[in-house]
Amino acid sequence: MARIVILGAGISGHTAARYLGKWVGKKHEVVVVSPKAKWNWIPSNIWVGVGQMGESEVNFELAPIYQKANVSFYQARALSIHPEGGEGHEKPFVTIEYTLPRREGERAEIEYDFLINATGPKLNFDATPGLGPEKGHTHSVCTVEHALQANAHLQDCIQAMKQGATKTFVIGTGHGMCTCQGAAFEYIYNVDHALRKAGVRERGRLIWISNEYELGDFGMGGVHITRNGYVINGKTFAESLMAERGIDWITRAAVTKVEPGKIHYELLDGSFHELEFDFSMLIPPFAGVGLKAYDKAGTDITDKLFAPNGFMKVDADYTPKPYEEWDKADWPRTYHNPLYPNIYAIGIAFAPPHPISKVMKSPNGTQISPTPPRTGMPSATIGKAVAKNIRDLLNGARELKHTASMAEMGAACVASTGMDMFKGSAATITVFPVVPDYETYPEYGRDMDLTFGEIGLAGHWMKYLLHHVFIYQAKLQPGWSILPD
Repeated sequence: MARIVILGAGISGHTAARYLGKWVGKKHEVVVVSPKAKWNWIPSNIWVGVGQMGESEVNFELAPIYQKANVSFYQARALSIHPEGGEGHEKPFVTIEYTLPRREGERAEIEYDFLINATGPKLNFDATPGLGPEKGHTHSVCTVEHALQANAHLQDCIQAMKQGATKTFVIGTGHGMCTCQGAAFEYIYNVDHALRKAGVRERGRLIWISNEYELGDFGMGGVHITRNGYVINGKTFAESLMAERGIDWITRAAVTKVEPGKIHYELLDGSFHELEFDFSMLIPPFAGVGLKAYDKAGTDITDKLFAPNGFMKVDADYTPKPYEEWDKADWPRTYHNPLYPNIYAIGIAFAPPHPISKVMKSPNGTQISPTPPRTGMPSATIGKAVAKNIRDLLNGARELKHTASMAEMGAACVASTGMDMFKGSAATITVFPVVPDYETYPEYGRDMDLTFGEIGLAGHWMKYLLHHVFIYQAKLQPGWSILPD
């Protein structure tokens, strides 16, 4: 009997766990280690952050789900990986620390035959002084707890506006190297919708601030889309959405510090500015969670398994090279670690070989450009591919046949721009492939028959339907495995 240990239960880790539980869970042991007791459907935290959904609608307990899925669950955080074993261990193992209240702080060691690192990111609020809801002066929708706090403040602002007050809302990215602009992009439109629904939109100024070179970059080097039979760029698409709603925007910006009611930022041209606000939701930069690694003798080998940003190295080409020489072949396909092939990193936990958007720096040396997105559909696709390969290896396969290169996969994003069954809307965008492929598609880098965008009420219905479909699937309800990931 083999043991597969999965560190993390986000979109990617949970996808790998449920499929491995289904495919091999009765013959082999599948173990999930996650510091949180509940699974969170993160895309719908946007709606929690404007009061349109409650915590129970986006969360559920993991333990009962894994119990029926042939998966063991440890509520704990992973501390270190020992890929060569160590004292008292012939097999490789991981060290964990329980977060379960009755065992909090207690440590244990779990041996493994296969290890999947799906820890996701550390929300690195500390990278920008004053950023974040815990130690700083801005809100977040990255967790359901953060989204609830954001909504509480938003409702206070709305009540004050009903009494005649004017408010400034600043939403976007909180650092020069942020990713996940999409979450902030959705949130600003939902705040706009909430203000209109409350009848106070004219008393609110909405400002988008982002590290993108142009609106619509999203960390993908920009995108051209087919709309109504015409090819337009993402900049035109995004700017039109904001202009129609009276939203101002600031791009090529790195937030450098946040004080109470004041954001300090630097532009790509090297100039420094300040922006006053009453409410701000800024996405933080991501980093690895801080896992350490040790060889059999106990020597620290963290720098061999992980990139400097804390994300795990996989089968990608990390050779430093000019932007013009980067290639789609640089991107990982099977997500195994080159030094220890029984270790994989999936979702946000793997280290990208390079940004997709061109790296830009101000005259002061500040990098102001997005890092690659790896959330949502790509995370699930990668998790399932790795689960298939481990299943096949356990059944006697000698090579990894299932691949999930971001240069060979598409992604669909349904971004809410206001929740209402009759007046809501959403921007629906599909991209293929995620990483541009100018060899195959020399004009735009993507297949324009599969890369398109639309906005309307139908998109909102689709977004709402997908919320319930993915929650149903994640809970392993009947027929879950035939639904799309």
